[in-house]
Amino acid sequence: MTEGDSLLRHARTVELVMEAYAKKLDEDPEEWAITGMLHDADYEKYPEEHPNKIVAMLREKGEEKIAHAISAHYTKWNVPYETTLDKALLACDELTGFIVACSQVRPEGIETLTAKSVKKKLKQASFAAKVERDEIAKGIDLLEVDMTDHKTLKFINYRNSCQIC
Repeated sequence: MTEGDSLLRHARTVELVMEAYAKKLDEDPEEWAITGMLHDADYEKYPEEHPNKIVAMLREKGEEKIAHAISAHYTKWNVPYETTLDKALLACDELTGFIVACSQVRPEGIETLTAKSVKKKLKQASFAAKVERDEIAKGIDLLEVDMTDHKTLKFINYRNSCQIC
């Protein structure tokens, strides 16, 4: 369902970060990677119905855990966060996009981006203004991780996949 390069890159990036978190938390890396890859799969083609199309498809295939996590990856949808997978997807989605934005304004890209730089940019409301900072904060809070550690893990995965991003 997704054809645009930007959304495909975002999906791939969230996939990689989710896979890394699964390994760190001793969860199923394949399940978490798939969740990250598919979380916005219907957004481009069916923006008004997002995420209902992909959630329904996953439920038809018996993938309830992934479907639930995707249905909960935005707090304003008021879906309860029941599993670590649910919380991790929320914690990774918006922040992943923000980190990409941060790296795009640096001459060296992601290579020299630090957690400190990202924290500073998060405080600057005019930078990447469409990024919902409250979503980032809620995800990190639910996942119960330190913000710097959370971002550092993402940087490692971005650097390892820079040919994709």
